[in-house]
Amino acid sequence: MSEQEHRAGFVALIGLPNVGKSTLLNQVLGRKLAIVTPKPQTTRNRILGIESRPGAQYLFVDTPGLHHARNLLGQRMNKVAQQSSADADVVLWIVDAEARVSEADLKVGRELAAGARPMVIAVNKIDRVGRPELLPLMQKLAETAPGRHIVPISAKTGENVDDLLSTVREHLPVSPPLYPADAQTDMPERFFASEMIREQLLLGTHEEVPYQCAVRIDDFAEREGRNLVVVTASILVARKSQKAIVIGERGARLKEIGTRARTELARFLGVRVYLDLHVKVDPRWFTKERALTELGL
Repeated sequence: MSEQEHRAGFVALIGLPNVGKSTLLNQVLGRKLAIVTPKPQTTRNRILGIESRPGAQYLFVDTPGLHHARNLLGQRMNKVAQQSSADADVVLWIVDAEARVSEADLKVGRELAAGARPMVIAVNKIDRVGRPELLPLMQKLAETAPGRHIVPISAKTGENVDDLLSTVREHLPVSPPLYPADAQTDMPERFFASEMIREQLLLGTHEEVPYQCAVRIDDFAEREGRNLVVVTASILVARKSQKAIVIGERGARLKEIGTRARTELARFLGVRVYLDLHVKVDPRWFTKERALTELGL
């Protein structure tokens, strides 16, 4: 294949919360880059995942799920998704087949279809629905975004994901690779440290706590010659009652969150990790410009 035939470009993963954008990114990369939980709005930041294959380099941009924003944090999350869509070479609209197609889905689809960017539609979670149920769903999507390719997939099992990549490749611009072949992201390691702590926080707490918490990395230090990274982090919550929930009886829940996060981070970094966690109360941090900026949100 000649250099002129090589394609490369940015592909924005767009859709409602919990449609499987992060799961798809991890499936394509063959490793866990984006955290995944059953809770909506797990992804808060733009996350770049780079997949280099013969003839193409895909620069996938995982984005927060589009939703009705109730505070400044939600507004910023929506803005990240919208800006990623506007900047992308290809927009990949992801729909949850199991959840059927809601009016909110169709609103997103109509807005994307009205844009100038090439667009591909992925109908995800086909491992959870019968084939006959897919036909009317795909027909509705075809009517919402006429002329676009629709590919049914399972991001969880990998079914049809290679077909999806082949379809996306057709819309990428002809270009040499934009990143080295072994690159997988442009995000710093301390970002993934905060995300892996937050993932365990989301999995270990319930009700309002997951949506009113954040993780700030206060220190991230590599100990040369010791195969060790020392991480100090603060878990921010909005109320004292939430602090008590996160800490748990005699510190049990915080200890479990720390243990699980340390294990995940050590696997990700390939070194030993020492993790020191603290819980701090910052009322309505999610409405403060400065606090969100410091958190990279």
